[in-house]
Amino acid sequence: MNRRSLLIGAGLLLLLADLAGADQELHGAGSSAAAPVYKAWAQEYRKGGGRSIAYDPVGSGAGMTQIRQRQVDFGASDVISPKEELAKDGLVMFPTVISGVVPVVNLPKLSAPLKLSGEVLAHIFMGEITQWNAAEIVILNPGLNLPNLPIRVVCRSDGSGTTYNFSDYLSKVSPAWKARFGVASKHRWPPAFITAKGSSEVSAAVRTTSGAIGYIDYNYVLEDGLIGVQVRNSAGYFVAASSEGFRKAVLQSRWFSSGDFSETLTDMAGEKSWPITMGTYVAVPRVARDAARAMQTLRFFVWAYANGDVLATQAKFIPLPEKVQAKAFREIYSVLGSQGELIGAEALSGLIN
Repeated sequence: MNRRSLLIGAGLLLLLADLAGADQELHGAGSSAAAPVYKAWAQEYRKGGGRSIAYDPVGSGAGMTQIRQRQVDFGASDVISPKEELAKDGLVMFPTVISGVVPVVNLPKLSAPLKLSGEVLAHIFMGEITQWNAAEIVILNPGLNLPNLPIRVVCRSDGSGTTYNFSDYLSKVSPAWKARFGVASKHRWPPAFITAKGSSEVSAAVRTTSGAIGYIDYNYVLEDGLIGVQVRNSAGYFVAASSEGFRKAVLQSRWFSSGDFSETLTDMAGEKSWPITMGTYVAVPRVARDAARAMQTLRFFVWAYANGDVLATQAKFIPLPEKVQAKAFREIYSVLGSQGELIGAEALSGLIN
């Protein structure tokens, strides 16, 4: 069968998907960090006559498990899987938006933003710095009246892309963290730590625990009124998390220079770069069992790339740079039906029609 026939076959699948089962809901699951942008996109997409999208923010690890088992139409994760693993699982993965992980605190009567280095953060999250007026913290915050309170560490209990990116950053700046904890989506935390499932529970635990410190996704910081920490970046500057800081980090990365999004975005160069910037991704089957549903799923993300930048910004995320988006299109293009139909190509055709 030639390419023209495959495209015609994919077009017929698309027509059938529109005529039959147009009200069938599509299902995604995964990253709790990315949930606000996927839900915003889904709501607007539905308003414009698109398919209804249900999204379950169960965490990156659970989302990837569900797509591997083909329980959902797409899985969402803040960690990109290695190429070998994607090939083994028969998946395609592409980025959607950019955000960041932010250390947040609940401390009374701070007269200025708290400043922490990556090394000090590592020792706090290893349970080795236990008081807010410890010398290591005081020296970074001259003149700040730090309370004589125990540090109550809040961390994720579930497999989380947020944890992965946070520990990836700590592994780059702290040899002690790298040796003891390393980079992982889930850790065995010290027994005294407070563990919470999902970003919403982390936010609630920090807000209700005096002396708490946790790490959470940027959009939750803004939505829930959390107090973010200024972190010293690779250029030696203390910076606050911001959309501009995420953008500056991406501009220093291989994401921007070559369209390669396989590297993490942590600890990038640049005096304004936020040091714990992260991307978030979607995974779909490379060969679809249900070609019509796969077509509709890809159409949703193609629509989001073309129409969702304002919504992404409103949800406190950064849209993809064009070079990165082009790489995502190549991944979408590679998706096929079980009979070889060019599903991805047909889904992308709306961009040029």
